[in-house]
Amino acid sequence: MTIIAGFSARSHGSAPLHLAAQIARTTGEKIIAAAVLERSEVLENDPVEREYQAYLGKQTMRALEQAVAAMRTDLDISLVIHQASSIPRGLMELAGQHHASVVVVGSSSSGLLGRIALGSVTERLVHTAAVAVAIAPRGYPSSPVPVQRLTISYGGAAATGHLIQTGAEIATKWNLRLRIASFTVRPPVMFSGAIERSAENLVTRQWIDKTTDAVRRQLNEARATLSIPNVDLVVGTGTDWPSAVADITWKPGDMVLLGSGAAGPFTQVFMGSAASKIIRHVPVPVMIVPRRQT
Repeated sequence: MTIIAGFSARSHGSAPLHLAAQIARTTGEKIIAAAVLERSEVLENDPVEREYQAYLGKQTMRALEQAVAAMRTDLDISLVIHQASSIPRGLMELAGQHHASVVVVGSSSSGLLGRIALGSVTERLVHTAAVAVAIAPRGYPSSPVPVQRLTISYGGAAATGHLIQTGAEIATKWNLRLRIASFTVRPPVMFSGAIERSAENLVTRQWIDKTTDAVRRQLNEARATLSIPNVDLVVGTGTDWPSAVADITWKPGDMVLLGSGAAGPFTQVFMGSAASKIIRHVPVPVMIVPRRQT
């Protein structure tokens, strides 16, 4: 299996390469550092267009070589320039050709440093990809530390999409610590003062207990086929999504695992509404996996 690291000299910098290297240090897989050049099917046979594509390919390869050389790593990294009708399609074509386990991309350059913002490429990938998609925060640095802890974000579609089973399998295969996190957002002022704080606390407490029970049931089901050590169960609470996500601790070597939304097709990534909120606020890489049918 391989890791496809999408590279863009203009937009994402080396963040996807850095994350791909971190994953490769964890899994021992090879990396294919790939730049996809969009081609015009209408002008495909035009000699001027062919000459321009050849020039663009050389320039892009030079930038890719410089980015990989700057990493100063002994990992197995191959460089590829691939032409396709679009960047998302090209990355998926490469994933199929090289039997990739994950495609790694970067945050939009419009995002905050250290956070993830979806651009046109990542937005399409997280709604159409047939393999896992990992996203590096903007400016994600190179690090000798491998991935060490996987945090499954549980809730919504995760309850029905076998995300805990998938996360347990990944944690076992990659030899990672496993944590399961849920998030609850409580508005600072209840609507019209109709619900007292004590009643709100009771509702929240019941939701936490119900969620924790559901997580434990799914963990027990996963333990029927996997050897899973102790798992940390945490709940982040806050008056908004940023504060709820920040309510739990994050460390170097952390990665968040999100599942596809329930509206998405099986065996494809399709990011749901809760995932889209979480992804914008976590300070660590995120991996989104396709929803499983069984």
